[in-house]
Amino acid sequence: MAAYGLYSHIQSNKRRSIALLIGLFFLVYVLVFAGALLAEGLTAGYGYQGRGVPLDYLLRAAEFDFFKAAPWATIGTIVWIFIAYHFHQSMIDAVTDSHSVTREEEPRLYNLLENLCISRGITMPKLKIADDEALNAFATGLNEKQYSITVTRGLTEVLDDAEVESVLGHELTHIRNGDVRMLVIAVVIAGVIAFFGELVFRVFFQNMLWGGYGRRSRDEGDRRGGAGIAIVIALAIIVVVWILSVVIRFALSRQREYLADAGSVELTKNPDAMISALRKIEGRSELPGANSAIMEMCIDNPREGIANIFDTHPSVDARVEALVKYAGGHDPGPLALEAPEEQPAQIEPPPPGGPWGGGAQQDEWPSGPWEPGPVSPDSEGPWGPHRP
Repeated sequence: MAAYGLYSHIQSNKRRSIALLIGLFFLVYVLVFAGALLAEGLTAGYGYQGRGVPLDYLLRAAEFDFFKAAPWATIGTIVWIFIAYHFHQSMIDAVTDSHSVTREEEPRLYNLLENLCISRGITMPKLKIADDEALNAFATGLNEKQYSITVTRGLTEVLDDAEVESVLGHELTHIRNGDVRMLVIAVVIAGVIAFFGELVFRVFFQNMLWGGYGRRSRDEGDRRGGAGIAIVIALAIIVVVWILSVVIRFALSRQREYLADAGSVELTKNPDAMISALRKIEGRSELPGANSAIMEMCIDNPREGIANIFDTHPSVDARVEALVKYAGGHDPGPLALEAPEEQPAQIEPPPPGGPWGGGAQQDEWPSGPWEPGPVSPDSEGPWGPHRP
């Protein structure tokens, strides 16, 4: 189960990740061709030799458009990646309400992370806190200067030191194994695909709404042509590419969680702490303000897909089972967290001199019994002169 030092496994994992990322970049070009084919189907000249435009003509025209648009698609993707490279962390911080903390602000958390890094000679990443009651944590960044680990306020309040240390070890393993960098890049490129796919669909439906292809297709000659088939092919390509991009993103994260759990155990030498941390996090990790891309980076993602096909993480039960089988841990089963104790209401002492203020301070009051003093007939009280 030890994974932190299995460099051959890590290198193999990185090679597979790079291959998947190359596949994602290739999908961008497939989308460009689909967009070109869709545009040709919607706007190509009608009445080709008295008939509808044939499909092979539209395919050749789309190929010509693709080679013209490919350089611009490459430039746009590179610009997108450049922006994400420099600003992805600030965007994630804004979405999750996270902020950096120092040793003085969070001594317990800072010392746990620092000790783990020192024990393995790892450059310490930035430490951040997300002000959320959920129990979760995630790592982000593309290089050593950017790497950071974010934990929620709820996690620091519920988990004990050993459990927090195991969570930090899990995220450090993600950084060490290159999971974080690859996942961030995959999310960025998948964002390009999602953006382009949505753009193409918007253009298509606007064209249909304003009577572009829908009005012209009423012509019998057009119906005999290949424009309708080209549009169907283009839309099918776009849907398939979008599904593949989602599946590839999930493949980048799902199997890595087992490796990160194992790496945490090797760092901390405490499989039971990793198991109990997962059991406490289970069912309490949802970050309401985070989008799906951020949840994919977390130690636990409770959002599920159709029949678990689109789940980004293995179930907690599966991860605990692996830790018990290979690391010798003990599973306590699902854990119920204790409700926080209610603090008794603080009763403030009355103001000095009685409820209306003024008068002598309490420590100035006489300690012995009160004895009336002499009353002078000339003295006057608040309601008039005294009577003997």
